[in-house]
This record gives sequence, structure tokens and C-alpha cells, in this order.
Amino acid sequence: MNWYLAKMVFRIVCGDGDHTAQFDEQLRLVAASSKEEAFSKAQEIGQKEQETFYNRKEQLVQWQFINISELYRLSDLIDGAELYSRIEEKDNAESYIYTVNQKAENIFFTQTHQLLQLA
Repeated sequence: MNWYLAKMVFRIVCGDGDHTAQFDEQLRLVAASSKEEAFSKAQEIGQKEQETFYNRKEQLVQWQFINISELYRLSDLIDGAELYSRIEEKDNAESYIYTVNQKAENIFFTQTHQLLQLA
């Protein structure tokens, strides 16, 4: 059995969809014996996690699974190994740096860390 890192992409549509397109990119660990099996399993997970609900403003919100955009086999788990990298371009560098630092403070100073809880 091998471990794979799959990037799953969901589209978030709120109300009639008349808003800037929103996408949620999630990195998921998948155990499989082959790349094909890992891809298929990741697609199944994405399909199962599509959701439709009403928000507080009573607008219909849809999480639509798009597909798996990246899939990597994790051959060795090495301390400090890079698993994912994405370059962000922001109009306001100071605002972005401030937000990153606020998130880091929240992780450091709170007792409840946000961890993935896989079923």
C-alpha cells in the first residue's frame, strides 16, 4: 500500500452564483496500491463530499466537486519534506503578511489546534 497526496478542487456557489468564482483546494491523503486506484478513490471522496445547504442569509450554497487536479505518490516521509507549494500574488503585501502572522499567533496561543479529522 502506498500513500498519495491528492489535491481536490471544489467550486462554492452561493445563491444564483452572481459573484466572484470561489474554489476550495484541499490536500488529502489517500492510501492505495496504484496511482490509478488513488485517483479513483480521491474522486469518490470528492463526489461524496459535495454538499448543498442554506446559509444564514437563507441563500442556497453548493459545494460542487470539480476534480482531482494533482496527485503525488509519497515515497518516503522525511521530517521537513515539502509536500506542497503555491505562489500567491497579492496587491497588498503588508496585509497578507499580517494575516499570515495572525494565523500563526492563533495556532501558537490557542489550546485547540485545527487538525484534520478523517473518518
